[in-house]
Amino acid sequence: MTMNVSNKSAYDVLIVGGGPAGATAAILLAMAGWRVAVAEKKAFPRRKVCGEFVSATSWPLLHQLRVAEPLLAHCGPEIRCVGFYAGETMLSAKMPSPRTHLQAWGRALGREHLDLALLARAAEVGADVMQPWTVCHIDRIADGYVCSGVVAKRQGSSTVPTASQLRARIVIAAHGSWEPGSIATQNLSYPMLASDLFAFKAHFHGGHLPSGLMPLMLFPGGYGGMVQSGGERVTLSCCIRRDALEQCRHPGGDLGERPRAAEAAFEHIQGSCRGVREALTGATLNGAWLSTGPIRPGIRRFAHEGIFIIGNAAAEAHPIVAEGISMAIQSAWLLCGHLIARKSAVLASRPNETVAAIARDYERGWRKQFAMRIRAAACLAQLGMRPATAKVIGSLLQRTPTMLTLGARWSGKTRSLRLT
Repeated sequence: MTMNVSNKSAYDVLIVGGGPAGATAAILLAMAGWRVAVAEKKAFPRRKVCGEFVSATSWPLLHQLRVAEPLLAHCGPEIRCVGFYAGETMLSAKMPSPRTHLQAWGRALGREHLDLALLARAAEVGADVMQPWTVCHIDRIADGYVCSGVVAKRQGSSTVPTASQLRARIVIAAHGSWEPGSIATQNLSYPMLASDLFAFKAHFHGGHLPSGLMPLMLFPGGYGGMVQSGGERVTLSCCIRRDALEQCRHPGGDLGERPRAAEAAFEHIQGSCRGVREALTGATLNGAWLSTGPIRPGIRRFAHEGIFIIGNAAAEAHPIVAEGISMAIQSAWLLCGHLIARKSAVLASRPNETVAAIARDYERGWRKQFAMRIRAAACLAQLGMRPATAKVIGSLLQRTPTMLTLGARWSGKTRSLRLT
């Protein structure tokens, strides 16, 4: 997408980040008559580390945003079964479905399609999309915020960074959680921990993953999943602990030539999961491996210094439950419902009390909708990464495969968004 900037420099709201959370917020607010700017530092379309699964509960929302129909053409098959791959164990069970009238089953699609479609829709309904535009500073002023950034402009055959500035009455941070930055809502520096998680993703063509199956895979030191995400390709995504990754790269303490991290992690997964070996036998890697990290799932904060926070910047579940995209979209929907309902008060000359009240209501609704999912994901991830407990989980599932269906329900696959 090319940069689309009007001559306006004063907005009702600036949204920092144009991924699923930020673009959803932009669409909803622009459709409600707000003057919206979106600052996205990456050029789209883009590839991104992500499991690529969109739960059935989010498809009705995508229909309301009027992006679902074009996106369905890029999706993989309906995911009707959930699976479990660990060691030699290979199990599957029915995926629970909320049976909505618009979309009964979850489906997966590449982020290069999803992110582009959502941000294009935001521009279509009136948001000013500034891309690539990196926010460097956000300063509080009497009637809102002054946001300073760097925009990449073409001059002849080269791209030149140019300083830019705009004003907004309120700011929504939707910049994700994986990359540090200079604004107050972005990541702080953390010490390195053996338990840090690194995430990897790749696409494969020619695999043998059964159609409509999304298996969870457990392996020593990590977890992941596979899904068909359109174009007859299989997406494999995984998270692995720092200490386990180092062991993969230095097996037996060998300090010789280190294999690349992604290849070392993939070899470790294949050696640990029969299901992965069978699904990808004869498959070819489509494009390069993507990686990011360290990631630290958990609940963070929902507002900071008057700035609202949505998506992974606010909180994220361990990717083991495959709910990241859906939670990002739904968190934006939760916040925007409160903002739209109290638009006149939010945009008044002194909106501080209203903003604080909305932040409290938003956090309360978010916790009611997602907090249990975050805790369940953390518990499952910690148990699944340990070989002894993963073996116990496998034994229990072999005796009662329907527990897979129950686990998918606990992860939020059937819990539609409630705004009240």
